[in-house]
Amino acid sequence: MGAPLGERPLPDLQPLGEEGATVPPRKARSRKRKPLLRRLLVGLVKLIVALVLLSVLWVAAYRFVPPPITLTMIGNMIEGHGARRDWEPLERIDPDMARAVIAGEDSRFCSHDGFDFEAIRQAWERNRQGGRIRGGSTISQQTAKNVFLWQGGGYFRKALEAYFTVLIEAIWGKRRIMEVYLNVAETGIGTFGVEAGAQRYFRHGADRLSRQEAAQIAAVLPLPKKRAGIAPTGFTRRWGNTIRAGIGTIEAQGLDACLR
Repeated sequence: MGAPLGERPLPDLQPLGEEGATVPPRKARSRKRKPLLRRLLVGLVKLIVALVLLSVLWVAAYRFVPPPITLTMIGNMIEGHGARRDWEPLERIDPDMARAVIAGEDSRFCSHDGFDFEAIRQAWERNRQGGRIRGGSTISQQTAKNVFLWQGGGYFRKALEAYFTVLIEAIWGKRRIMEVYLNVAETGIGTFGVEAGAQRYFRHGADRLSRQEAAQIAAVLPLPKKRAGIAPTGFTRRWGNTIRAGIGTIEAQGLDACLR
């Protein structure tokens, strides 16, 4: 005799499809997984959009407001060097100072859109041959790095640098880029900007720099913790003299026209 009706085990029931057919358990799990993946993708897209909007607003704010502090300044303070800076608008900085950094750092500053691909190619060729390692970064790229990012290399940092370079070129323009660069670039240990550098090395403001003084500050910029701003010797002295000669060339050829 079979088991009483009330005690018979019921058959396993599976979810029903649209036409009443049973759905295999694997497909049921797959349907649950798809909404989860979709939510994760939507959340990721929203996060990326929010970060982009935040970065644009950040850059736009610095179009009008001096950057209050940078990661490089914070690093100097942590190391005990301090971070002296005296912000000066571009019109109160001697024009030869801007010409000096163009001569020393980025001769095509006024003509490129943030990236000097010819300089990058030349730097790559020089570095491949050995000797002194040189980069091909423009003043725009250095400004983006100094203001929004950290020092050091790495592909991720370089990618962010390129992104912020595009933003400042589009939102700030050349005059603002130069103004910010001259006020945040490290000009000595614990010293930031050419005004603080001029006061430290020459005991007067950046509005009264001679060509030689502007050239000496510009020669320090690539390695501010290792190069002497006063009484330079060796390569720093020779490089400063080269920059001093280049200041006249920059002015005569109008290579600083975007700043006038």
